[in-house]
Amino acid sequence: MLLTTCVFDAYGTLFDVNAAARIAANEPNRETFKEVWPSVSNQWRLKQLQYTWLRSMTHSYTDFWTVTKNSLDYALESHGLHENLELKERLLALYWELQPYPEVSSILKNLKTKGIKTAILSNGSPEMLNSAVKSSNLSGVVDEIISVETVKIFKPSSVVYEQVENVIGCSKSKVLFVSSNGWDIAGAAGFGFETAWVNRSKDPIDRLPNKPAHILENLETIPSFFDK
Repeated sequence: MLLTTCVFDAYGTLFDVNAAARIAANEPNRETFKEVWPSVSNQWRLKQLQYTWLRSMTHSYTDFWTVTKNSLDYALESHGLHENLELKERLLALYWELQPYPEVSSILKNLKTKGIKTAILSNGSPEMLNSAVKSSNLSGVVDEIISVETVKIFKPSSVVYEQVENVIGCSKSKVLFVSSNGWDIAGAAGFGFETAWVNRSKDPIDRLPNKPAHILENLETIPSFFDK
């Protein structure tokens, strides 16, 4: 069956999760943070993911913005920066307008010219996702923004992937799901989507069931999947 719909994860796939820390580190009077920002950013992201999994497992859902703030608190404290409230507020503000990867706008425009339905399926709250899409000037090339907030459980629960069928009204066999997260790809493949793993860091494949159907270095070749 021909693919008709392209669904993207947001954070790490369309939007660079390291952008907030990188931008803040290069602002004036941030010499201390500039030395450790890669470590802070990596730990911020890792805790963010871990907290979503743990909250799903323990049935203690909270919105992704709360998870993001809790994760940053942990990362800053572990680097001795938790008393720098101005830095914390700046990082959180920047997270609402994360930079997209360089190829994102052009590939989304390409998909739209092909008549392909485009969507975001993300752990992010609707407000966070709408802000990132708007600040990146992507509003005209993203048809649907689907948040886990509607089902109140995080990926990789199959309930989340079901929302694509519920919201868009298409069969899962017509969906190409694109993510930079191996665990997300495993969940989506297990649900029945065709999957493309964007492996920007050249990481090994996760030792999980349901491997990615395609492995890409970036998003540039995504439109070619719809030329069949």
